[in-house]
Amino acid sequence: MAEKILITPKSFKNYKEKAHKMLQEHGYEIIENNLGRTMTEEEIIEAAQDNVVGIIIGVDPLSANVLEQCKHLRAISKYGVGMDNIDLKRAAELEIPVKNAVGTNSISVAEHTIGLMFAAARHIPSVAAGVKANGWNRTIGFELTNKQLGIVGGGQIGKEVAKRAVGLGMKVTIYDPYFNDQEFLEAYGVERQLDLDELLKSADIVTLHLPATEDTKGLINSETLKLMKPSAVLINTARGELVDEAALYDALANGKLGVAAQDVYSMEPPKQGDPLVALPNFILTPHVGAYTHEAVERMAMVSTENLLNMLAQKELVK
Repeated sequence: MAEKILITPKSFKNYKEKAHKMLQEHGYEIIENNLGRTMTEEEIIEAAQDNVVGIIIGVDPLSANVLEQCKHLRAISKYGVGMDNIDLKRAAELEIPVKNAVGTNSISVAEHTIGLMFAAARHIPSVAAGVKANGWNRTIGFELTNKQLGIVGGGQIGKEVAKRAVGLGMKVTIYDPYFNDQEFLEAYGVERQLDLDELLKSADIVTLHLPATEDTKGLINSETLKLMKPSAVLINTARGELVDEAALYDALANGKLGVAAQDVYSMEPPKQGDPLVALPNFILTPHVGAYTHEAVERMAMVSTENLLNMLAQKELVK
């Protein structure tokens, strides 16, 4: 029986020609997610029973239960960077290697982050919608130049945002307890802040670039929102779980925060009639930060190469 690879990301198909050829040249058959949505745990388990030895995974859930039920699984390749949808501890216990496609989408997400900053600062979504509705009402905005940008998370995406923000004349500070790239700080004139509370108090714009872990979930909550300026902007292109959405609604609805712009949400898509989504000073895009031609192609190729390398290593140690 032929060994198979399960590919779950919906956008993978846009650049599958080269990737599929690589997998087929190594003798693997391919199972695609043709549901048009994220797969459930039950759907992954069912698909993986058919001699699936490798998975290229998007945001679909790979819990301990799923990993335990995938009896033939020998390697997991993340299509993207964030791996909080994978139970890494259980994967390690089961001796299933996991690797992400580091650096493939950092430029696209960083550019989208900057785009959301402009959208928030100049009210672009609402004023453009007003014109389409036959209006011509002008809303005053503010310049990004000379504004204080606080970046929470100094990984590859955070660094790419910092470089672009410096180019716009912003004053940039990074908070990340694990950050140790002094050369980067000096090269771009970026400051490092060791106290998150101080960064939140001083920033005109705060942007989040960190994974959702037990330590970071709900990082932005009623208490941390109180520290921010009433005029401040919150940007989140990382993970919806980082923000307490009820607290964010309260802050935005009651003038405790200026604008929030996100590319992620706790439930995607959000429920119809969600009160936070309905607020005029809340902007939500449908998780498209990494959805560019360039990033999708890079993620498809790198995640495929990573999977083939891990499976080859497994063969060597048999």
